[in-house]
Amino acid sequence: MKGIEFTEMEIEKLIIIQSVIDGKRTGKEASNKLDLSERQIWRLVKKVKYNGIEGIKHGNCFSNQPKFITDEFKENIKNLKLSDDYCDTNFTHFQELLEERENIKISYTSLYKILTAYGIESKKKHKDRKTHRQRKRKSHEGELVQADGTPFDWFKDGNMYSIHGFIDDATGKVLGAYMCEHECLLGYLETLRQMLKNYGIPKCLYPDKFSVFFPVKAQKLTIEEQLQGKTKPTTQFKRIIDVLGIDMFPASTSQAKGRIERLWETFQDRLITEFKLNKIKTIDEANEFLKKYIKKYNKRFSVKAESEESYFEPVPSYIDLDLLLSIKLTRKIDSSGSFTIKNKKFQILNNNIMPKSKINIYISKKIGIIAEHNNTKYKVICSDNLPSKYSSLSMNEFYKEHYQELYSFALSLLTYNAKENEPILITS
Repeated sequence: MKGIEFTEMEIEKLIIIQSVIDGKRTGKEASNKLDLSERQIWRLVKKVKYNGIEGIKHGNCFSNQPKFITDEFKENIKNLKLSDDYCDTNFTHFQELLEERENIKISYTSLYKILTAYGIESKKKHKDRKTHRQRKRKSHEGELVQADGTPFDWFKDGNMYSIHGFIDDATGKVLGAYMCEHECLLGYLETLRQMLKNYGIPKCLYPDKFSVFFPVKAQKLTIEEQLQGKTKPTTQFKRIIDVLGIDMFPASTSQAKGRIERLWETFQDRLITEFKLNKIKTIDEANEFLKKYIKKYNKRFSVKAESEESYFEPVPSYIDLDLLLSIKLTRKIDSSGSFTIKNKKFQILNNNIMPKSKINIYISKKIGIIAEHNNTKYKVICSDNLPSKYSSLSMNEFYKEHYQELYSFALSLLTYNAKENEPILITS
């Protein structure tokens, strides 16, 4: 077909699709390269095979201007919008998904006219928005990070799960997102891990007054208590933030964290459909999907910071993130090499630690529960599982057999519902 012009983006797309046809690249590799779904990649492969290089273009690119929209085309658009796949989308999101998944490129104006002519209204039209004066964005990326969690029926199955999120104030970039059954320490630790790995250490974190961040009972110490060496309790999360050198102060209202509140509006508007289209039905599947979706979201909604200088700092090489992003407790071991957490007794395996020695206990999703003394790490096991005589046993095998119980206990401590239970505090 003579006279067809291709954009640079279309040429790049054609080269990658041709490499899939030639067997030099997988569909998944092409998907990651072009930021398209694998389904869309194979659609393009099929089109190029049957239509030649013209197949890389949208079908409506070949019609003369002004384009004539047929009744059949309108009917197809209506049926797609009313289908189970797209019925929950607003018009803007639907327009994006038509291009992304159905290879239909249509202007928002044309889409709006078609759908409203059928009596279909956008979801956004029914929202009663409260207006608040917007605070000016910070000028530097990493200068201020807003943190929050939101419960929602993400899978439309009647169950409320919480997504924890960090968003950069200057750019609107989502820095991390993690789903749990409810808002809890684990959710914020894993979100923090994503931010530290992908962006680094920000200057300031701006959460609400949740017990994960600040103790509920933060009463002042009396002079007598101070003289006795007592310290105010703080949270496990605050301890980690202090190690990283991040300032943290609470927002007084939800409106004060407007960026992340608007993020939740967008997520609640779009993620239901995204989960449905990608057959996401569990928390684990959602967390894997969110890693990729964040990139898509940031490409669509983030803005350029006023200043080119970033306040994010790299994580120092001497910091072990797996240990840092853990609950840290201090215990004294007894004569049998045991210690107690929440009335549950644990045994340190294969140790030569003197009785009454102070040890550090680390608890996280990644490492389970380990003990540390003089920079040496030790495996632990629930004392309930130990036989009376275990010196001749293969403790490595024994540890593997009972690790799941240990892991489950660790998760139970990390996933306390922050609205109903006080997470484990520290005093120093």
